[in-house]
Amino acid sequence: MSDSSAYPQTLDYLYERLPMFSRIGAAALKPDLTNTLKLCSALGNPHEKFKSVHIVGTNGKGSTSHALAAVFQYAGYKTGLYTSPHLVDFRERILVNGIPVSKDWVVDFVNANKALIEEVNPSFFEITVAMAFAYFAEQKVDIAIIETGLGGRLDSTNVITPLLSIITNISYDHKDLLGNTLAEIATEKAGIIKPGVPFVVGEQNDETERIFFEHSVHKKAPLYYAQSLWGMVRIRQDSKYQYYKAVNNARREMYDLQTDMLGNYQHHNLKTVLTAVEILSHQGLKVTIPGAISALTDVKKTTGLRGRWDWLQENPTVICDVAHNPAGLNEVLQQWEQIPATAKHIVIGFVKDKDISDALALFPKDATYYFCNANIERALPAEDLRKTATQYSLSGDSYPTVTAAVLTAKNSMTNTDALLITGSFFIVGEAIELFKTAKETSETI
Repeated sequence: MSDSSAYPQTLDYLYERLPMFSRIGAAALKPDLTNTLKLCSALGNPHEKFKSVHIVGTNGKGSTSHALAAVFQYAGYKTGLYTSPHLVDFRERILVNGIPVSKDWVVDFVNANKALIEEVNPSFFEITVAMAFAYFAEQKVDIAIIETGLGGRLDSTNVITPLLSIITNISYDHKDLLGNTLAEIATEKAGIIKPGVPFVVGEQNDETERIFFEHSVHKKAPLYYAQSLWGMVRIRQDSKYQYYKAVNNARREMYDLQTDMLGNYQHHNLKTVLTAVEILSHQGLKVTIPGAISALTDVKKTTGLRGRWDWLQENPTVICDVAHNPAGLNEVLQQWEQIPATAKHIVIGFVKDKDISDALALFPKDATYYFCNANIERALPAEDLRKTATQYSLSGDSYPTVTAAVLTAKNSMTNTDALLITGSFFIVGEAIELFKTAKETSETI
């Protein structure tokens, strides 16, 4: 079987054979770590063969994971990076030094372990985690940055014992699975904290501080608050970089920091990364603050990070962002207000198993909307979204695909207009693929 057919057939097997959260929602989740432990045991416990950093949070964990991976790559470490979900290609989830796992390796892994998969019957996420661990072990990475999928305590990645745990922030998302209060959600996320392993909390919150303090005491795990340790003042920004003064509050040292991570919200993640670097350097890893400052200049180029305040086009401006819950969307929409434009357009779609009322209430009423649904079973139908959005005075038409929505929006725009594409990873992923294909074929969107 040729590679051109083997890889898509292998993905079809994984997508169709295994329960997948991104496709069907909560029904895909397994209630404990049993399957992951079985898989890892059968594979020789690959997760025990490399050092790791574990990252959880409601928002920012993807950006933080990529940024920290860039720091280690810059320092000369062979660096694994596991994130989810993917935007365009499954292989984005499993990187070594910014390079995706090969199609052949994915095919060979699944073929070699089909009997194990059939026996354990894991979720899609569980086998993906085991696959990543096996690849990192085989590649003999020096360190792997591991992003959780959903929650923390029962997340499949939570079989590792890392050098450092990171909790980026806590806000409302997946209430049906994680809890209805910030304290309940924090308790689930804090489940990644291991005895004696230091952990960083990116953003402080009165409702969650007690949870983290108690975990720190009971597990004898040193706790560090990034926003107390670092200050970040943005000097200016353009369509390619943000420029900051980064201040170490303890040493009163100031650094010039330039980064290609463009979202206003990235200042939280930058503080978290710099705090992590200091802690890891004290554990003997050869990472430094000056080195980290240099690495943060080109995170996208180094690791392939996409979909975070991502400029797809200029003249007219087209920006996409994977924000999909109220806290994330609030940050994105505040930044969107600052974009100058004659008229503003928004392509938007959500998944159907979330309460989107709080999110829709944040969107500006003076934009033209293009409601759509991604090509997944879990997508909220575009017409249902349009009808709900009218309750919040958001007006526009519904479209059956992301492509139709984007093309209609683009055809309605002048060069001084601006378009935002947001609402879910799946909407943004399809939009990125559309612009990528157009660029490769020299077509105009």
